[in-house]
Amino acid sequence: MAVSSLLQTLGTRAGSLLWALVVLVYLAYGVVFGIYAASLLQFPFDYDQGEGFELLDAVYFSRGEWPYRDIETYPFYASNYPPLFHLLAVPLVWAFGPRLIAGRLLSTAATVTLAAAVGLAVGRWTRRWMIGLWAGGMVLASNYVYHIGPLSRSHMTMVLFETLAVLALAREEDFPSRRSLLLGSLALMAAGWTKQHAIITVLAVFAYLFLRRPRAALTWAIPFAGVNLALFALIDLATGGYWSLHIIEANINEYDYRQAFFLYSQWFRLHAVVLLLAAALVLYELYFDRLSLLSIWAVFAAAGGALAGKWGAGESYFITAVVAAILAAGRLIARVERWTAGRPMGRAAAALLIPVALLGQAGLVFHLPTDHPWTAPVARGLGLEGTRYVDTVGYTQLGHLPTAEDVRNGWRIVELVREAPGPVFTEEASWALWAGKEPVTNPTQLLNLYKNGKLNPEPLIRMIEDQAFGIVVLRAQFYPQPVLDAIGQAYRPIADIPVNGFIYRILIPRRPS
Repeated sequence: MAVSSLLQTLGTRAGSLLWALVVLVYLAYGVVFGIYAASLLQFPFDYDQGEGFELLDAVYFSRGEWPYRDIETYPFYASNYPPLFHLLAVPLVWAFGPRLIAGRLLSTAATVTLAAAVGLAVGRWTRRWMIGLWAGGMVLASNYVYHIGPLSRSHMTMVLFETLAVLALAREEDFPSRRSLLLGSLALMAAGWTKQHAIITVLAVFAYLFLRRPRAALTWAIPFAGVNLALFALIDLATGGYWSLHIIEANINEYDYRQAFFLYSQWFRLHAVVLLLAAALVLYELYFDRLSLLSIWAVFAAAGGALAGKWGAGESYFITAVVAAILAAGRLIARVERWTAGRPMGRAAAALLIPVALLGQAGLVFHLPTDHPWTAPVARGLGLEGTRYVDTVGYTQLGHLPTAEDVRNGWRIVELVREAPGPVFTEEASWALWAGKEPVTNPTQLLNLYKNGKLNPEPLIRMIEDQAFGIVVLRAQFYPQPVLDAIGQAYRPIADIPVNGFIYRILIPRRPS
C-alpha cells in the first residue's frame, strides 16, 4: 500500500513537471509566431502571392466600389473571394492607406483570437489552465497556422468564425438552445461570407443537428439557406452578374489527386498525436456514446482537406481540420481526466503519458527562424547555424523572416514602377500600390477563367501589343499562355531582382527600330 501511494505521489509530481514543460514549449511556439508576425507587419511588400489582391479588394470597398467586375476591360481585375474579410479591413485601409499592414493586422488578430478561443474552451472542459494553454499554443504551433496566420489572407478569419460557430452550437449536450443556435448561425454565415471553404463546416453542423433532431435541423437549414441565397442574388444583381461568374467559375480548377495525397500525408505527419487523440474521441463516441458536434466537425474537416488537390490550393485547406482536431483532442483529454478522477493510479499514469505525448507533438511541428536575435542562440544550441529557417514541413515558401536586402530590393522595384510612364503591369499588386498606380489584372483569376472558357484575353493582349504598359513585373507567370506570349513579343527583360526568395523579372517595351 505504501509503495502504491509512493508511486502515485511520484507520478503526480513528475506529471506536474512535465505539464510545466509542455506549457513552456508551447508558449515558446507562441513567441516564435509573434516574431514572424511582427516581421511581416514591418515588411512592405507581398510575402505570399495573393496578399496584395486581397488588400486590393478592401481598397475597392473603401472607395465604395465592387471588386467583382468585368475582367475583360481595364484594369482587368476581379476577385474570387466573398467580401467579409475585405469589408472588415476597410477601416484599417482608411487608417494606414492601401498597405498590406491592414490585412496582416486583421489576420494576425484573428489568428490570436482563434488560439485564445480554443484555449479557453479546452480549459473550461478540463478545468485545468495548463491544458487550455496547451490547446491555444497548439493552434499557433501548427506549421500551417504559423505559415498563414500573419498574412493578408482571409483564411484565418474564416477559421475563427467556423470555430466560434461550433463552440456556440456545442455548448449544450443535447441540442443547441435558441440563443446558441442564433449565435452559431451568425458565426457560420460570417465564415461562409469570408471564404467559400466554410461550406464544409456548414455541412458538419447540419449533419449534427439532423442526427439530433431531423425536423428541427430542416427547420433551421431552410431559412439559413434562404437568407444566404437571397444575399447571393442581391450581390449578383448589384454587380451585373460578375459576382456569380467570379465566385463560382473562377474556383473550378484542375484537380491533382497526387497533390491532395501528398498534403494529407504531410498533415498527418505533422499533427499525428493530435489527430490520433481526435480519432480516439470519434471512435469512442461512435461505439460507446453518441457523436458530438466536435467529432462530426473533425471528420468533415478532415474530409474537406481533399479540396487541397485543386490547382492553386495548398496547406491552408487543412487548417480547419487542425483546429477541429485540437478541440476534439482537448475534449478527449477532459474525458480522461474525469475517468481517472477516482482512480489514483490511472490519474498518475495519465498525468505522465498525456504531457509526454504532447511534447512529442511539439517535436513533430518544429519550426524556427534562425536569424532573429531571440532565436539565434537556440539555433546555435541545436546546431542549426547556417540556415535562415528550419521546418519539419521540409521545403516551404513561407515561414522565414524577410531580410534588409529583401526590403532594399523591393524598394528598387517600386522605384522602377513609379518612374515608368503610364499604367503598369505587375503580377503582384503591392508594387503598383506603393508606386501610386492602379494595379492591373488578377493573374490567377485570369488563368482560371481562361481555362474554363470564360475569358477572352484579346483586349488585354491588344494593350500589351500596343506597349501601353510602361513596365511589366513578373514572378510566377500565372497568366494565360497567350498573355505570356504577347508579353514576350512586346517587352524585353532588363533586370532580375531577388526579393524574399523569389526572382522578379522586370521588362520594358521593345521600342520600334
